[in-house]
Amino acid sequence: MKKFLIVALTSIAALAAVAPSAEARQGCGIGFHRGPYGACRPEFAPGRVIVVPGGPRAGVYYHGRGYWDGHRYWAHRARYQHGWRYY
Repeated sequence: MKKFLIVALTSIAALAAVAPSAEARQGCGIGFHRGPYGACRPEFAPGRVIVVPGGPRAGVYYHGRGYWDGHRYWAHRARYQHGWRYY
């Protein structure tokens, strides 16, 4: 019985050692990972702004939308303590 248990444990350990480990990105590319429904999602920390080349530039007024601050569009902006205040 002891020999059977030792053989079973060593075979399980050997299989676990040679099994491929899962990659976090799984084919999505650098800077992306799979979301809960299988779609590729960008990897970023909360509160961090991702700048997309050719995308909206911060501080620019877009007709029909407003000023883009990097997170959302605002209707107005004003100078405030060495920068801009959006409201």
